Amino acid sequence: MTVSRRTELADFLRTRRERLSPDDVGLPAGGRRRTPGLRREEVALLAGVGVTWYTWLEQGREINASVQVLEAIARTLKMDAQERWHLFQLAGVTVVAPTSQCDVLSDATYAVLEQLDPFPAVVLSPRYEILAYNRAYNQVTGDLDAVDPSERNHLWLFFTHPYFRTLCLGNRPEAAAHLVGGMRVAMAGDLDDPLWGELVRRLREASEEFDDLWRRHDVVSRAMPAKDFTSPVGDLHLHLMRLGVGDLPGGTRLMVYTPRDEATRERLEQLVSLDAAQQRRAG
Repeated sequence: MTVSRRTELADFLRTRRERLSPDDVGLPAGGRRRTPGLRREEVALLAGVGVTWYTWLEQGREINASVQVLEAIARTLKMDAQERWHLFQLAGVTVVAPTSQCDVLSDATYAVLEQLDPFPAVVLSPRYEILAYNRAYNQVTGDLDAVDPSERNHLWLFFTHPYFRTLCLGNRPEAAAHLVGGMRVAMAGDLDDPLWGELVRRLREASEEFDDLWRRHDVVSRAMPAKDFTSPVGDLHLHLMRLGVGDLPGGTRLMVYTPRDEATRERLEQLVSLDAAQQRRAG
């Protein structure tokens, strides 16, 4: 197990331990505690492992854990199915198949994006890089065409771009937590990729909101199914559907936003019409 993977594993275990109280696991509270959550020795006792061994695991030392031990720790820390999967990924138990590094979309994918108008659609890489999008998505996001290509990363824009920061309608904190939790899951199988590390570093330096969420080490398996955005023509209430893209590595996905009501459908049509009119004037 690499140093970066051991460090992530240690941090994940610590944050899961600190969120639980003795009462959550059937232990007496005892006296006043200097730190939040369970003590390491309590986790070790409940999981049936040695205190020293568990302490070393949480300190990121170079030790191995069996499937049975990981299962016991996951149960003790009351991990849900997604957190358990994340634990196994960090411990190197789940084998992730290698993927191609090809980054060129096919003509067919571009054609699908165009045909989806007036429904916003975007193709994201495993690292949330924006690879392609249609006119509707460009309009909803406030003219993504004007953003430097090197900055077109969904995570980066969400946490640092002024327009993206105001795009979510009323549910930004929940959307931000889901986004960072999903990022944790996406990173788990490729922790040694320096591009991931650089993206995390930049985000933590640029956004206090991201840094706070990152420190929690929460994981989320699915994006929020409903999205609510502001737009120049009125509020948009959308469903989100995520589809894999066969052209590119596993984790690359096509995100399609469809209207939840007739008013939103009409507003999306207006946005695309505005874009077409702007292009005619520019031409």
